[in-house]
Amino acid sequence: MSANDRPSGQQTKTYESAFMKACRREPVPHTPVWFMRQAGRSLPEYLKVREGIPMLESCMRPELVAEITLQPVRRHKVDAAIYFSDIVVPLKAIGLDLDIKPGVGPVVAEPIRTRADLARLRDLTPDDVWYVTEAMGLLTAELGETPLIGFAGAPFTLASYLVEGGPSRNHEHTKAMMYGDPQLWADLLDRLADITAAFLKVQIEAGASAVQLFDSWVGALAPADYRRSVQPASAKVFDAVAPYGVPRIHFGVGTGELLGAMGEAGADVVGVDWRVPLDEAARRVGPGKALQGNLDPAVLFAPTAAVETKTREVLDAAAGLEGHIFNLGHGVLPTMDPDALSRLVAYVHSETAR
Repeated sequence: MSANDRPSGQQTKTYESAFMKACRREPVPHTPVWFMRQAGRSLPEYLKVREGIPMLESCMRPELVAEITLQPVRRHKVDAAIYFSDIVVPLKAIGLDLDIKPGVGPVVAEPIRTRADLARLRDLTPDDVWYVTEAMGLLTAELGETPLIGFAGAPFTLASYLVEGGPSRNHEHTKAMMYGDPQLWADLLDRLADITAAFLKVQIEAGASAVQLFDSWVGALAPADYRRSVQPASAKVFDAVAPYGVPRIHFGVGTGELLGAMGEAGADVVGVDWRVPLDEAARRVGPGKALQGNLDPAVLFAPTAAVETKTREVLDAAAGLEGHIFNLGHGVLPTMDPDALSRLVAYVHSETAR
């Protein structure tokens, strides 16, 4: 089964949506738009419902997850919802001692540095993330024909958090393991690939119309290191969910030099950050893939006329693509004006209406 096959179940309702058509590189009524981190910190209604609730706890309350996921769909009229969660949720679910600290990010109490530490990474079961299944049921009932995107962190990015113990600028412990004990590194990523695949399967079986694999930190690697030490694990994740036939999206930051290799990992859609124009990205990725992106998020702080000029540049660069999903080149920033995002959606829709 491929992303071009008509699925059964919940995905049938969204099959003819602009987003799903773009993923399949079919003609669309307009260029579909959604934003990474659209559900969350830039919205006053999000801040209100999240008040006093820690991040990881908020990811485990189905009704709250559903409300937060729906907020940007209602406000911005985007073409897809993305499930509200965090990439470390499956790691927390299997019992790792970690937390998301405000202003810092995920922090791991005991970093994984030795072979003995691998024993702490047990298999993920659907019961571990029952709240995901419940929240997705609420969401798909409400969203109707609007696709819901599930997501997970890619093995490299999860590994970097686990090995470093938190966010890192230079990834020195991560690279020390990758270069110094390549077998331990390969076994760690293989274990994380299984956990990630299991997490995505739960989301697809609960009704996700597409899934995105976020490799937020992989831009820290050279192409040869990516191909040798990371690509096999990412490919294992994409292969594991391929039988479901839902579109698979692959995204990383600072990955201009890796676009070709990331495309080879098996996704149907390759996300592109703002550093590489989409026509050049298409050349690097090669045929047979849709592209997603790639307006610089910082552009949204400029006056509307400037935003429209830069948006037009993105649309012009995408004009020859087989499939294009408009997105930012990274996530929505916390201080961004929500009205600017709403105007951007309306502008892309009007400019690309066919």
